[in-house]
Amino acid sequence: MTRATGTQAPAPGFLLVDKPGGLTSHDVVARVRRAFGTRKVGHAGTLDPMATGLLVIGVEAATRLLTFVVGADKTYTATIRLGQSTTTDDADGELVAQAAPDAMAGLGDERIRAGIAALTGEISQVPSAVSAIKVDGRRAYDRVRAGEEVVLAARDVTVSRFDVLASREQDGVLDLDVVVDCSSGTYIRALARDLGGALGVGGHLTALRRTRVGPFDVAAATGIDELAGARLLPPAEAAALVLGRLDVTEEEARDLRQGKRLAGQRSRIPGLLAAAIDPAGDLVGVVGPRGDDVKSTMNMPEPPRRPAADEGERA
Repeated sequence: MTRATGTQAPAPGFLLVDKPGGLTSHDVVARVRRAFGTRKVGHAGTLDPMATGLLVIGVEAATRLLTFVVGADKTYTATIRLGQSTTTDDADGELVAQAAPDAMAGLGDERIRAGIAALTGEISQVPSAVSAIKVDGRRAYDRVRAGEEVVLAARDVTVSRFDVLASREQDGVLDLDVVVDCSSGTYIRALARDLGGALGVGGHLTALRRTRVGPFDVAAATGIDELAGARLLPPAEAAALVLGRLDVTEEEARDLRQGKRLAGQRSRIPGLLAAAIDPAGDLVGVVGPRGDDVKSTMNMPEPPRRPAADEGERA
């Protein structure tokens, strides 16, 4: 168990939380702050109140690592309802259109497959107006709720998987249970809206669950009522999962912390960034190439020095 006792700050790390429906991402952050006794808590990507699933939470100095998680690809399971459109493109909005029975009767597996194929791969997507995107410094959903008309610019996203798992017809609508792998910034609500629009019947989400963020899976997440006993992923473990690992010597760790370069060591980093980890298993920081050298791009606070074994015996 890792949490604050008295005035002692908790150890830094990542916490994976399975957000229930009805809570905002900010609600979850507030609960983590109370459970761990610190204000230094943040998350790597908002989930709507209706949505459930994985929130990656950073605690204490590990919040600095969240910037490397925000852009990770993600996996969602969702239910798309064809035949109805809402003001928010999900079940939280007001119903604004219902497809006629003959339009629904014209839907077939082949048309649906074609519609999904057109929304798979590299696509240009207009996000839902009721979103957290900022427009002139204000969230789009705040402007919509204030009665303003909001039209967001299209953005390029990648949908690498968009598969139908099951379908159900009921009360003049067709529900599709789907799984989607996508790049950061993809709106599943917009996929539902655009699929329904392309098929001429309208569409919105009735359920949404995030099951993966980069290397992190919801199967390893903690429930909202189990925060007090939750394990934090140490910064070194979390950063290595996200960026890959570079083991450094004590001398190299000291040089990186002092802003020095590791001369001629570019070949030791397979990608653009890596987590530099010292012999004690602590995260030195995030490093990247500078010409033929390796240089720190973000250092973590140095952990307290561990006493030597003989020091512990004399204590």
